[in-house]
Amino acid sequence: MLSDYLKDNIQFVSDVSDWKEAINLAAQPLLKADIIEKSYIDAMINNVIENGSYIIILPNIAMPHARFEYGSHGIGISFLNLSKPVVFPNGDSVYQFFVLAANSSDGHLELISELAMLLSDVDIYNKILKVHTKEELINIIEENE
Repeated sequence: MLSDYLKDNIQFVSDVSDWKEAINLAAQPLLKADIIEKSYIDAMINNVIENGSYIIILPNIAMPHARFEYGSHGIGISFLNLSKPVVFPNGDSVYQFFVLAANSSDGHLELISELAMLLSDVDIYNKILKVHTKEELINIIEENE
C-alpha cells in the first residue's frame, strides 16, 4: 500500500536553501495532485515554528504533517531526498522527508503504521537513507510490505 501511494510522489534534489523550502518542495506532488492545498504546507511549516522539530522521527528523516482541517482532501504521502541536508531550528540535520496528508484525523494511520514498521528495522532504515533513485526506494518498500 505504501509503495502505491508513493510511486508518483518521489523526488531527489541536490539541495535547498532551508528546512522550510524542503517541506514546501517535498509537499509539491501532493499539491499538484490536489490532495492538499497551499494552506496545508503553510500549516506544516508553522507546526515546526510553533512546536519545534518534533517532525524529525529518526536521525536524518522528517515526517511533516498537519491537521486535515488545514487543507487536506485525501490520503497521500510524498518523499523528498536531499543530497545536502537542511538544518532544523533544534540543530538536527535532515536529508529525507516523508510528507503525510489525510482527510480525517485517522485517515493516514495505515500509512504511518507501514512507514514506522519499515523504519524501525535498522537494515531497512539504513537502505532507505542510501537510496539514489525512485526505483530503489520503491523496491525496498515493496520487498518489505
